[in-house]
Amino acid sequence: MPHTDRPTEDRPVLGRFPVPLRALGYAALAGFALLYLLPFLLQLMTSFKTDPDAAAHPMSLLPDGGTLSAYRRLFGLAEGVENVPFPRWLGNSVLVAVLVTAGRVLFDSMAGYALARLRFPGRRLLFLFVLAVMAVPGVVLLIPKFLVLKSFGLFDTYSGMVLPLLVDAAGIFIMKQFFESVPREIEEAARIDGAGTFRIFWSVVLPMSRPSLITLTVLSFQGSWNEFTHFLVSTQSSEHDTLTTGLAHFVSGGLGSGTQYPLKLAAALIATVPVAILFFCFQRHFVRGAGAGSLKE
Repeated sequence: MPHTDRPTEDRPVLGRFPVPLRALGYAALAGFALLYLLPFLLQLMTSFKTDPDAAAHPMSLLPDGGTLSAYRRLFGLAEGVENVPFPRWLGNSVLVAVLVTAGRVLFDSMAGYALARLRFPGRRLLFLFVLAVMAVPGVVLLIPKFLVLKSFGLFDTYSGMVLPLLVDAAGIFIMKQFFESVPREIEEAARIDGAGTFRIFWSVVLPMSRPSLITLTVLSFQGSWNEFTHFLVSTQSSEHDTLTTGLAHFVSGGLGSGTQYPLKLAAALIATVPVAILFFCFQRHFVRGAGAGSLKE
């Protein structure tokens, strides 16, 4: 039998070079990875330091006698010192992020399907408006957003924090692009079996869009969890502070004096963990759905 080699396209890029060059390439990649991880390692190690140790050795990766005092203060377990209302910030962020993520996944997918499949007057113009909204910087809408919330009595309420974020133009665009890649024959077969438009969307098309839905879920949770400017103009009282606004007040010195580096970095570290866990858990699906242009395998 004739000997056949595997196509060169299947070989990794670095595998086409000699061993010394490959070793140098991997060493360079490892160096860049460590450089990228350095700020996170500093953040983690500093959270276990005391205030004097963090101020005296800010770049040290080894705390001088590690302590959990920063974490105890965050969760109200420290005695004799003023605790930070971190649990309330965390609870508000979880509430808003869950509601906004659920709303965006539902409404963005429905709007994307309507723009991709339904035929109604003004559909193309409406899609152009969606693209136009994506091109507008968010800071331009801060004052109009504040005036609208004030006019409807939603300022400084949980409703005012959640409702304006329930629909996202980028999410509509992602879902529309995916739904347009679904063969119409699948929907026609379901329609012949007697399924209506909503039944086709909910029972046939939506289960096929798992990669895009996961992409939308990750982006929606990350965006609502890290949202700052919207909460800055939609809330006023400390009862509605989220992690982003609470940390901003904390860093600006509104909740105590001194550097308090361990406390601030411990709070920032905990705020980073949920988004990082969500992304790493769904990284494979996120990459598959980011393009929103192929069918689920």
